[in-house]
Amino acid sequence: MTPASRSRIGALAVALLLTWLVGYPLLLTLLQALEVEGRISFEPLHAFAGAADEWAALGRSLLVATASVVLAALVGVPLAFVFARTDFPGRRILGALVALPVALPPLVGVIAFLFLYGESGFVPRLLMDLFDLEKSPWRLHGLGAILLVHTYSMYVYFYLFTRAALARMDGASLEAAASLGSGAWRTFWRVTVPQLYPALLGAALLTFMTALGSFSAPYIFGGGYRVMTTQIVASKVSGDLARANLESVALAALALIALIAVRTLQGSMVDATSAHGVAPRPRRIRRPGVRLAFAVLGWTLAIVLLLPHLTLMLISLVPSGTWTTELLPPVLDFGNYRELATEPERLRPMVNSVWMAAVATLGAVALGLLTARRARATRGRMGDALEALVALPWAIPGTVFAVALAATFSVSQPWFGRFLWVGTPIILPLAYLVRVLPITGRAAIAGLRQLDPALEEAAWSLGASRTRSFFRIVLPLMRPVLAAAVGLSFITALGDFVVSIVLYTYETRPISIEILSTLRSQSFGVAAAYGVMLMLLSAAAFLVWGRGEAAP
Repeated sequence: MTPASRSRIGALAVALLLTWLVGYPLLLTLLQALEVEGRISFEPLHAFAGAADEWAALGRSLLVATASVVLAALVGVPLAFVFARTDFPGRRILGALVALPVALPPLVGVIAFLFLYGESGFVPRLLMDLFDLEKSPWRLHGLGAILLVHTYSMYVYFYLFTRAALARMDGASLEAAASLGSGAWRTFWRVTVPQLYPALLGAALLTFMTALGSFSAPYIFGGGYRVMTTQIVASKVSGDLARANLESVALAALALIALIAVRTLQGSMVDATSAHGVAPRPRRIRRPGVRLAFAVLGWTLAIVLLLPHLTLMLISLVPSGTWTTELLPPVLDFGNYRELATEPERLRPMVNSVWMAAVATLGAVALGLLTARRARATRGRMGDALEALVALPWAIPGTVFAVALAATFSVSQPWFGRFLWVGTPIILPLAYLVRVLPITGRAAIAGLRQLDPALEEAAWSLGASRTRSFFRIVLPLMRPVLAAAVGLSFITALGDFVVSIVLYTYETRPISIEILSTLRSQSFGVAAAYGVMLMLLSAAAFLVWGRGEAAP
């Protein structure tokens, strides 16, 4: 057998594995959604099309996603210009703090907002105390609350994308516009903004897809404002699996339409930010009063962004039943943490989350590397298909994939590639693996594309086997990008709530589910302690990520 034949067979095997993991569950979900008395029928689609509540939930999902994009851009883009184009005291450290919300797992961010801005949170208590109010001045509830949390957690995408694009922008184009008599505003709109289009579209797509599949904020704050992700879970919990499957198909279709539309728009653009040149230096603010004002505003913003983290840490030190109507907790101790460390049932969710996230991350890295190697070796349509299969889970909301995996692995039909894994310790790590596969797969593909194939070919010519050359040459050179993928994948799996709430059992419950359980039992201090532990584990993974990126 020739090397080319072996390569094609290997690529086909990987494609079949990815199809079984990614495409097959979605196909089964579609078929089960259309199944009526053992046959395929379009009657469920007609019933779905006539259900006003389903269209309302889908419309709300679209509204939340679109509004999240607009609000995140209104916050993130100006911040990027401030920190990329101006120089003032503390700019570097403040620029890092502004990106801090990205390290907060979704559910942890939601409960931090609940403790800070909820009806009995710190800010309402302070206002009630200052203005002698009998009840909270607001309710953190409905669309406004969802958009507030989304804006806080997702503006970072626009901030990071725009700041990176500004750092790559060729300053010569701005100088040329100025030399031709263009004013500051005309240069901004005619030169700067067009060069930012690709970055803005990328940030908008990421924000839209994240908000469309968001579950934590709508679940905690939505109440009667039900979006499609919460509608899917409600249907599944009530036992209406056919309805949940149809809702999953509808949400997946909406996500894919949005992805195709934005990708088409991106493909029609010239990425002006890829131009080579020197970015304009940040403009130093020379007037002492203005520099001081910028510094004060910057640190004020940093404190506001850190308030949810600090609130979570403070609540975690409050013993149960000791804080009622006071503005500040009267008693603080480490009892909640001792409870987590000494009670086996409290410790189990943390152990579950760590081992399941670790297994899922390692599996996703191995599969991502294998896919990248096969895609690079075969190229052409097979290579494109492998890359598309790796990226597909990113385009599908987590709730949809959870329902699809539950439908696929809830029966024992090995001859059809279906196994009875729902209710076992296998299903959650498998679900996490599928969800983080786009991170590891895309990172591996990008890393391999940056390597010169001649390096491996030289090793082969010197007698090294393919395995030896991979571990001694390719893998060390890909270490920075893989470290970043490992860190981000581990954080994503560790804090997952969307997939977990559909597939967990009591024995395999992760931290996110235990947080929700302790909130329902009014054990706010314990819930906050879990949140702090999850936040610290995520921060530790970020440190590993950062060290990996800096590696030679």
